Amino acid sequence: MRAQVPEEPRPASASGLTRRVLGTELLLVLALSLGASAVSSLISFVGALTRPGGLADQAARLNSSQAPGRPWLDLAWQLFGIATALVPVALVAHLLAREGAGGLRVLGLDRRRPVFDLSRGAALAAGIGGCGIGLYLLAQAGGFNLTVEPESLPDVWWKYPVLVASAVQNSVLEEVIVVGYLLRRLDQLGWSPLAALGTSAVLRGSYHLYQGVGGFFGNLAMGIVFAFLYRRWGRVGPLVAAHALIDIVAFVGYALLAGRVDWLPTP
Repeated sequence: MRAQVPEEPRPASASGLTRRVLGTELLLVLALSLGASAVSSLISFVGALTRPGGLADQAARLNSSQAPGRPWLDLAWQLFGIATALVPVALVAHLLAREGAGGLRVLGLDRRRPVFDLSRGAALAAGIGGCGIGLYLLAQAGGFNLTVEPESLPDVWWKYPVLVASAVQNSVLEEVIVVGYLLRRLDQLGWSPLAALGTSAVLRGSYHLYQGVGGFFGNLAMGIVFAFLYRRWGRVGPLVAAHALIDIVAFVGYALLAGRVDWLPTP
């Protein structure tokens, strides 16, 4: 009697990679990037909830000095942080190129349609950014959000270039990983479009939990819109442009307005 030979796992994509390989790859990429940020953010949120005082009396600080009083060392740390945060994007580009998909080009992050990307991104930033500021102010006033301090860098010559670079880094990392790459892999794993969209949106909200309940739900809504538009346009380019513009306005605007206007909460 001939022994049965076990069947080889069916590939989940044209590249020949199995679902198990793709699933493991996805988990590892998330563990090295925004998945880890989501866990860290959840722990931070639990800590804020259990700390004496309300959420609005606590601060979530972004773009802080890494070497106070030593501007050149501080600049080195800032650039190091921005560069290393983009390593997962380079990893995704490598994995997609090895798959034979053409790297980040398959996600729509390239220079083929600059006018389309920038125009759609600017329009999207105007709509999402305005709603986001309003939601943050309401959530913070209602005690559901920490007071977000977008920057506390020293007043040195590199302050604004670093804030812009930080905004661009955030946008590239988040839109490539949590929209383009995640949705592609979930499609290849056989997830329904609705389940994949929901997972992308929930992940985006989760790694913003350090800001509070308002940060979670605001970014959850943003994640739904961004994932839907990616499905429609087939490009992360407009999403990267929109996210970068939103963060640039938030970071630079805070640096210019904090302490000078009454409506902007400060720690």
